[in-house]
Amino acid sequence: MAKFIRVRFILLACLLGMTPLISSADISITIAPPPLPVYDQPECPGDGYLWIPGYWAYGDDDYYWVPGTWILAPQPGFLWTPGYWGFEGGNYGWHRGYWGPHIGFYGGVNYGFGYFGSGFGGGRWEGGRFLCNTAVWRVNNAVVHNTYIDRTVIRNVSVNRVSFNGQGGIDARATAEEEAATREQHLEATQEQRTHEQTFIRDNNQRFSVNKGNPTRTVVTRGGAREEVNRPAATPGEHREANQAQGIREQGVKEKQQVNGGEEQGTKVREQGNREQGNREQGPKQREQVTKGQEQGIKGKEQGTREEAKPKEPTNRERPQERAKPETQNQEHREPNNKPAEEKPNGENKGEKGKQEKGKEKQQPQ
Repeated sequence: MAKFIRVRFILLACLLGMTPLISSADISITIAPPPLPVYDQPECPGDGYLWIPGYWAYGDDDYYWVPGTWILAPQPGFLWTPGYWGFEGGNYGWHRGYWGPHIGFYGGVNYGFGYFGSGFGGGRWEGGRFLCNTAVWRVNNAVVHNTYIDRTVIRNVSVNRVSFNGQGGIDARATAEEEAATREQHLEATQEQRTHEQTFIRDNNQRFSVNKGNPTRTVVTRGGAREEVNRPAATPGEHREANQAQGIREQGVKEKQQVNGGEEQGTKVREQGNREQGNREQGPKQREQVTKGQEQGIKGKEQGTREEAKPKEPTNRERPQERAKPETQNQEHREPNNKPAEEKPNGENKGEKGKQEKGKEKQQPQ
């Protein structure tokens, strides 16, 4: 029966000259879709991107996983209502997602990351800008600048991985607001979203019969980016809420770091102000010390100049008047004394005289 419906859908598309873009649309099958895999959300690539949760699509007689990804909204003010599987009349049918000004009914399926079964808590539009809720989405504030924090949207409910609405699945009905949203102006999935789905219908590893519910690629950063592979998760469904709690804790740590950084910055500013105040108070004292040093230097220079101007004392300890006496004065002083100042005894003079005479006799020739 499922094969017959699949063939009929393809033939109808060929007759209309169209390629089936959303392969799960308008298909009813008797096999329930697999549980939702558990995965971590990649960081938002930039301002204006919205998270499109992953889902099980159907094609080539098998379910295959379409990874969650970041997509730009087709126009400002529009939000994405995810598609969902519903069990009706003994068959599972796919209800396509759409873009609109408000979030409609998506079967009560808890896709996570702001799509907790009803409504949307991942972000909001303000003045033509989309702001990401960092309490729910993984955002790098150095890349994404339009953000806010609202933890009230996180619901403390038991997390399950059921991927369809109806008997045996999720028992949920649309609210009045969700029914009103279905009657608003809608836009279908963008070309980027359709290309993204077609990319993974051709990937054999995304097929449920191959991966047994744990696809190789559970998310990619941007639609159609096959080279960007996330960390596939094979943990129980409750781990999704643990991941969200971990994200909240990490956000709390970042906020504490920002507070501590602000306190440290304030301390530095106060210390700098104290140093500047001390410098201002120290300045007059330093100027007084410099002035005193300059005055002492001037006095020292004057004292040195006076010392250089003084005559040097003679190195010889003799009196100047004795050194200045001429030799003639000494001779005049000795003239009254007929004897020399140091005269040897007569005997010694005679002996010397005799020696001289003997010497002369020896020198005379014979």
